[in-house]
Amino acid sequence: MFEEFREALLIMISTPVYAIVIGAEILFSYFHQHRNYSKKGIVENTYLMFLNMGLDILMRGVCLLILNFFFRFHFVEIKNQWLYWIVLLIGQDFLFYVLHYVDHYVRFFWAVHVTHHSSEEFNLTVGFRSSVFQPVYRFIYFIPLALSGFEGKDIMFMYSATQIYGILIHTKYVGKLGPLEWILSTPSHHRVHHASNIPYLDKNMGMVLIIWDRVFGTFAEERTEEPVRYGLTENIKNHHPVHVVFHEWQGIAKDVKKTNSLKHKLKYMFAAPGWSHDGSKKTARQLREEYHKK
Repeated sequence: MFEEFREALLIMISTPVYAIVIGAEILFSYFHQHRNYSKKGIVENTYLMFLNMGLDILMRGVCLLILNFFFRFHFVEIKNQWLYWIVLLIGQDFLFYVLHYVDHYVRFFWAVHVTHHSSEEFNLTVGFRSSVFQPVYRFIYFIPLALSGFEGKDIMFMYSATQIYGILIHTKYVGKLGPLEWILSTPSHHRVHHASNIPYLDKNMGMVLIIWDRVFGTFAEERTEEPVRYGLTENIKNHHPVHVVFHEWQGIAKDVKKTNSLKHKLKYMFAAPGWSHDGSKKTARQLREEYHKK
């Protein structure tokens, strides 16, 4: 009963916050003629959100069942409640960073995550532009938390709570936040994450904390001399609802047919996006290396 109350409270708090800040951003953008919002973009973001939400609801019972199964074998117990929630926040944020890193560097998972990056706009509704099929496998990354003594319901609640922060940093209207830039994933950091500029590709993948990016070499500063261009290195031109979700899968299928080599076929599926057996395409890492040689 308490768990249901927590979830309901989270929704009761976040929904009016979203409505107020998104409404304010839309009005500000409109009156200043910034054109940060379009009807097509809002509809597309909403459509992807509902697809993700529906799948998330369907998977919820499975996630809880599996996480609670592994919790039975936990080898750590944190009795202090403050410490419990702080460690859960930090641990989950790190594991989300790992998930996010894999989503960017393994094409099979990039095909899922690319929907979130395919918008050429950047505004608060893009925060709801979800990776539709991520709920199918996301919980796997959180199994180490269950083994570390965190209950499935708490893991899922913490993820929902941190998602609120993750949505609110999708904005152009918050500048750099001083010392917080060293610790938190800020709107400035996340603008870089959504950029298609070569120096910014696959950078700043933390949800709440930016320290993981700084430690593991995936951090990039937003620079005035390199204004952010949003979207993909090759933006989609067909915005049919099915194509928006499945276009990268179609690209994988097309590339797999290019070669008879099983090794190459597997690399087209599981190597980094942009990998090609004949050098006709480049990965983000290869593009950055060429960029820095100039």
